[in-house]
Amino acid sequence: MFPSFVLFGREISMYAIAAVAGLLTAGFYFTKCIKKRGLDDIDATIFLLWVAIGIFFGGHILYALTQLDKFGYFLKIRNLQGFKMVVSVIFGGSVFYGGLFGGIVAGLITVKAKKLDLATYADVSASAAPLFHFFGRIGCFLSGCCYGIESRFGFAAQNNPYVPEVNGVTRFPVQLVEAGFNLVLFIVFYRLLKSGKCQGRLFILYLLSYSVIRFSLEFLRGDAVRGFVFGLSTSQFISAIIFVFSCFYLLGAKIQRKNG
Repeated sequence: MFPSFVLFGREISMYAIAAVAGLLTAGFYFTKCIKKRGLDDIDATIFLLWVAIGIFFGGHILYALTQLDKFGYFLKIRNLQGFKMVVSVIFGGSVFYGGLFGGIVAGLITVKAKKLDLATYADVSASAAPLFHFFGRIGCFLSGCCYGIESRFGFAAQNNPYVPEVNGVTRFPVQLVEAGFNLVLFIVFYRLLKSGKCQGRLFILYLLSYSVIRFSLEFLRGDAVRGFVFGLSTSQFISAIIFVFSCFYLLGAKIQRKNG
C-alpha cells in the first residue's frame, strides 16, 4: 500500500489523487459524450460540478450513519480541537453508495432546474459512473482505508496508517477486483451507449449490474467498519434494495412498452 507521499512539506493522499483523476477523466468523457449528442457542454460541466458536490456530501453522510455508536462523542466535546477530532472520526470516511445517492439527487435537481434532457444525461452517466469508480477503488487499495479478507493470495500491507493491525497480513485485493469489474462495466455501457441500445434504461441497468457485483464482493471484504444491517453489510443491504427496485422498474417499463 502507498497511502500518501510528502510534497513540499505537505502530505498528499493517494486516495485524493485517484479521486481527482477519476473526476477529471470521467468528467472529460461525460462532457464529450454530451456534446456528441448535440447538447451544451457548459450545461454538462455545471451538472458535473453539482453532482460532485452531491457525491462528496452523500458519501460522508452515509459513512456517518454507519458510525452511530460514536455520536455520543459529541457530548464529550470541551473545545474546538475536540469538535474537529469527533467530526473527523464520524464523518472522516466515505461510502460509495452514499456518494452515488447524493450524486443522483444533485443530478436530478440540476436536470430539473436547468430543464436538461434527463434520459440522455442518465444514459451517459451509466458509463461515466463506473469509470470514475474504477479510479476510486484503486485509490482505496493504495490508501488501505478498506481491505479484503485474509487470503493466501493477495498483498500484505506494510504501512497501513488507518488499521495498523492488518500490516503484515496477506489480504485478498478486493479493491482491485472491484476496480476491474468497474472497468468492464464502463466498456459494456460505453458500447451500449454508442450503439443506441436500451436508450433511457442504461442507468437502471448499471444500478442492477453493480448491485450484484457489490453484494458478491462484500463477502471478500475484511473491514468491519462499514457497518451491518440484519446480518448484511450496509452496502449489501443497499445492494439488495437497489436490485429489487431495478428489477421492478425494468419490468414495469417492459409492460408499459408492450401496452404502449
